[in-house]
Formats: sequence, structure tokens, C-alpha cells
Amino acid sequence: MDTIETILKTAAGRADEAEVYLSRSESVGAELSRDRVRVGQANHATGLGIRVFIDGRVGASSTNDPLKWEACLEAALAALRLADPQPWEGLPGPIALPGTPLAFDPAVTLAPSTVAELLDAMKAGAASHPSASVTAGSAGLSRSTVEVANTHGLRYTDEETHASCSVEAIAGTSTGFEFASSHALDLDPAWVGERAAFFAAHGAGGKPLPTGTYDLVLSPLALAELLEAVLMPALVGRNVHAGRSRLAGRVGETILDPRLSLYDDPHRPMGPGAAWFDAEGVPTHRLDLVRDGVLAGFAYDLRTAYRYGAVTTGSAVRGGYGGAPTTGFHTLVLEGPVADVMADEAIYVRSVVGAHTANTITGDFSVEVSNPSFVEGGAFTTPVRTAMWGGNVFDLLSQVEGVSAETRKIGELILPALRIQGQRLVG
Repeated sequence: MDTIETILKTAAGRADEAEVYLSRSESVGAELSRDRVRVGQANHATGLGIRVFIDGRVGASSTNDPLKWEACLEAALAALRLADPQPWEGLPGPIALPGTPLAFDPAVTLAPSTVAELLDAMKAGAASHPSASVTAGSAGLSRSTVEVANTHGLRYTDEETHASCSVEAIAGTSTGFEFASSHALDLDPAWVGERAAFFAAHGAGGKPLPTGTYDLVLSPLALAELLEAVLMPALVGRNVHAGRSRLAGRVGETILDPRLSLYDDPHRPMGPGAAWFDAEGVPTHRLDLVRDGVLAGFAYDLRTAYRYGAVTTGSAVRGGYGGAPTTGFHTLVLEGPVADVMADEAIYVRSVVGAHTANTITGDFSVEVSNPSFVEGGAFTTPVRTAMWGGNVFDLLSQVEGVSAETRKIGELILPALRIQGQRLVG
């Protein structure tokens, strides 16, 4: 507490503005090698990030030892002297925010016994498919605290908990995996193990797929992989103004199926990135990006907004205490017309390989489909050995037949499964 005030007081005498970002975390976890615990570990980490500003120039530095804040501040000031000036209108000041964390569950304690229970439950779930065996897995629990403060008197604190588990399985040459994560201790590790083993066992009988046109059901994971590669970067203000987005200049135009909406909801309790303020201390709020298929706007952090004459949307995020904030999303939600997406025959796409090679500007992609299977009547029927799939992300999001009522958290996204028609697969 005293360190933050001391840093800000010292920096105020040497810069126009200064910001301090302090993070502390504790975690406990373990990893499986086949059905045995290979390694167990407990970690404690603290990190300090400092940014200073003078006449539109910014310098940043970080350290994992807050006691060395003086050297960290000097490094930030040295970096500032090398920086080019950019449009800058100042850090935010304080306002009253709710004091209750949005992503904290007191039931998440750092108990090794809880980690062991998660691992055991995953193995038990996987045992329901005897032809598959567990090859690897992990489980972990963590608690963290973040403080953001600046020389305008702003000082916010947020607490967060996290629980996760994952497992991989194999049956012959067929593999499967599954995972779950949450801010609360509401995971279903037995389901995680069962699903991983199911996809491995089911895929072992995969049949060749004739090249042709099929309806597809994209799992939330497959949908997330494509959105993260193409649509999400296209909605970041920096990419838009730098000419790296197909959506530049198209606000007000229909870009997706008119029944689809996409918005960032930072105040959703237990949402992936739920928070009352962003990584720069700007209050967060719901941000409508696509409303009924129509492009409504883009995401901005402070620097990008100032540079391009826009207004910050409270979308600054950090990957950790090191480096500077960037524009991102907190809890991105996709909504559409709810339907039983697996009622009629289609090919279920569990995940895709190669989404990162998609053209982020045009939206074109070519990927390998993982764990594909025919589905009908809500059940998996004939497994498919493998297939290649090419298309355009923007086009496929204009050919939606429906989305599932069930949703899933994938990274910073909350997504349904999505059914699309007329997609060409190469067997």
C-alpha cells in the first residue's frame, strides 16, 4: 500500500502523469502423465508495472520485485526519453465504483486436496470409455489481486479466483481432449474426462468422408478459434484505423446474419473478464459491436482513442504486469436464433487446426477439421476420419441456421454451438 503511494509521489515530481499496476497471485496445481500425477506445484507471484507520461510521450517498465520500484521507475523514465510523442489527453480520474468483485468465489481455496479431487474425477469420467486411455491432464486453482492507481487520485482494487481442469485421451491413433475453467468452483471434472475419452473412442472408428457440401455444427470451441483469428481483430480500433480490418468505414452496415448480435458485457457476474474497470482504470460498460447483424462500433483503449479522435470504450486489457495495456475484450457474447442445432443430420466440428493462418483482413481460411462426426437427433452417429474445410468467416456468419441454447466460456468468449449450411468439405 505504502509502496504505491510512494511511487506515485516520486513520479509526480518527474513526469506529467504516472500510473502503477500491481498484481499479486497465488496458485496450486498438478499435472497428470497417463493416470499418475507427474508434478505438483504451488506458486506465488507479484509484479509491478509503471507508466510515465510527458508531453504525449510514454515510458513503461516492469519488475517482479516491487521493492526495486526505484530502478523500475528510472527505466520507465529512460524509455520515455526515447519515445515519440503521440496525441494524449490524460489518464482517467477516480469515480465511485461498486466494491464487490464480479469474478471472485470464496469457495476457491488453494487446497491441494481439491486439485486431487478434480484429477480423480476426470480419470473416473474417462473410465466410462474403456477403449480410451488418459495420456495427460492438469488441474489448478488460483487467487489474484490487481491494483491500478495513478497521479490523479485513482486507485482501484479487484480480486479474482480461477479454477480449471483439462485432460487428453487416446484410443488407437484417435485422440480427444476436453477442458473447463471458471471463476467459481462449479466445474464438472467427470464430464471433462468423459468427453475427452468419448471423442478419442468415437473417432477410432472414423470413416472416409466423400468430398461434398454439408451442413455443419460448429462447437463453441471451433467457433471461438475462427472468431479469435478473424472477427475479433477486425473489431479492434487500432486495426481498423491502420487498414488491417475489413470492417473499416462500415459502421451502420449489415456485416453478419441479421439475427446475430455480438457484445462485450464486462459486468456479467463470473464472466471470463468480468470487471468494473479496465487495465487503465477506465470504468467498463456494455459495448455493442454488432447489433442485429449491423456493425455498431469498435473497441478502443486510451492511446488508440486519443490517436484517432475516438472515445475509449473501457477495453484496455493486460496479459500481465509487464508491458503496456492493449485493446481487447472482457466478456464477449454472441447471441442468435436458438434452435436444436443437432436435430437434423450435419457434420459436427469439434475444433479446427490452422485457424491462425486465416487472412485476418479478408476472412478467408483453410483448416483441418478435428474430431468430426455426423450428428442427428441430438446424438453423434458416424465418426469421420478427417476433412479439410475452406471458406470465409464473414460469409459463414451470414449463413446461420441457428445457435444452441447452451453456451460455453472459451477464453474471453461466451458462445453457443452454431449451425451453418452449405459448406464444402474435402475428404
